[in-house]
Amino acid sequence: MINTSKLPNTPTSIFTVMSALATEHGAINLGQGFPDFPMDEELAVLAAKAITDGHNQYAPMAGLPALRESIAAKIHHLYGRSVSAADEITITPGGSYAIYTAFTTILQPGDEVILFEPAYDSYIPNILVNKAVPVKLKLEFPEYKIDWNKLREAINDRTKAIIINTPNNPTGSILSDEDMQTLQSILSGTKIFLISDEVYEHLTFDGKAHHSVLKYPDLFQRSFVCFSFGKVYNCTGWKLGYCVAPKALSAEFRKIHQFDAFSCFTPTQVALAEHLKKPERYLSLAPFLQKKRDLFLENMQGSGFDFLPSSGSYFVCATYKRISNMAAYDLSVHLTKTIGVATIPVSSFYIHGHDDKVLRFCFAKKEDTLMEAASRLKKLAL
Repeated sequence: MINTSKLPNTPTSIFTVMSALATEHGAINLGQGFPDFPMDEELAVLAAKAITDGHNQYAPMAGLPALRESIAAKIHHLYGRSVSAADEITITPGGSYAIYTAFTTILQPGDEVILFEPAYDSYIPNILVNKAVPVKLKLEFPEYKIDWNKLREAINDRTKAIIINTPNNPTGSILSDEDMQTLQSILSGTKIFLISDEVYEHLTFDGKAHHSVLKYPDLFQRSFVCFSFGKVYNCTGWKLGYCVAPKALSAEFRKIHQFDAFSCFTPTQVALAEHLKKPERYLSLAPFLQKKRDLFLENMQGSGFDFLPSSGSYFVCATYKRISNMAAYDLSVHLTKTIGVATIPVSSFYIHGHDDKVLRFCFAKKEDTLMEAASRLKKLAL
């Protein structure tokens, strides 16, 4: 039989593996990034109303105009950038879809794409399925910072694109204004595209700002900037996001999108178009999640885990060298089976399994869930 797999060496996602294991053993799932608490009640009511009001047919291919207009207003409010709702915003079935479509829009066989590990697990398969070549650079442990000199050295005539992720999954690190200015300087005068994964846009902590590519004109003119409603509004099952790109890039993006998803779920677009009109609804999200992060960290004191800074996202990482010498994957499985808490090994975010002995914990959970998980994890204390 001829092997027709386009991803012959790609295993099942670690999120699928660990969530299935958590279900099998009745474990608390601090692995996969989804909340176990209700989404915003007002947003749920708006979605239900949209259905009963009859908004149940296809939305336009690029997305509901009212939603794109609300997004454009939000972008101007947050980042001072005027974007065209008609020509530069495309609604997509999730942030991951937006990233895949951006890659598919620009990549040709043999092109190189620079990414930074640990990296969200869809990036490399997206690159490979387009017959392009991933070029992997390691973030500097334990701060998970980009070494900009290594990026400069990695760029060559085959470099087609770079993908960045801020706030970062899995590490919770964020890019600073200085980082973005440096990246802008490095790319100046090149034809390299930039894909910016900003699905945790509103979830930055400790008073730190999110520095979106949308704030930097020279970066934006070469960029596809990808967002997720599901992550920031705690409704991951909605699978709704969007991509912001200059008019010419958006036109090419839509050529792919129209023959793939074509259209996204209409009632949720109607609901979000209204919900976004009140900035306090998205500006209140970071304090809400930061309280959960802080509660989890407080309850994990004395656990033997050494936590790394988390400046954004749903996640906080910790080393466990004072607890065990196990590989991160093995310890994740062990914790799920023996004490009933599922985590994600950060080694799974490296294509070759580089292991700094770090686990990722999702704190986007109910307070009772976080306290019970911490109680169980502290049983491993020295």
